[in-house]
Amino acid sequence: MIKVTDTIAIDDRHIEERFIRASGPGGQNVNKVATAVELRFDVASSSLPADVKGRLIALAGSRVRADGAIVMDSRAFRTQPQNRKAARDRLIALVRRALKAPKKRRPTRPGRAARERRITSKKRRGAVKTTRSAGRRQSPED
Repeated sequence: MIKVTDTIAIDDRHIEERFIRASGPGGQNVNKVATAVELRFDVASSSLPADVKGRLIALAGSRVRADGAIVMDSRAFRTQPQNRKAARDRLIALVRRALKAPKKRRPTRPGRAARERRITSKKRRGAVKTTRSAGRRQSPED
């Protein structure tokens, strides 16, 4: 069980970890040892609430596969345990972000002073344009 909060935990049955060889520099170690981890979390079969599942899939973005699983990979460290912990920590952070429901937007109206500033700026802009067009008609060549 991976503890996300005091009340919510992710069961290990819904997580699948696969160790793969990491790309990049590292000499012989990179060619011999599978240190990078690919963590798959099956969102659909998890025990998370439905609204959290929806937000989690939206937050995960391109990490969501066609079957509804979220794939996190970590290859930042040279050891399996460190990469495994990093991938799990990133999954926990993502789930914690999904737990927070977005605040409902309360529609507001602009105040009187804001309306007056808007009208004043529109009148000023209109006056500038009027003086430009008046200047064009009274050119010395006409």
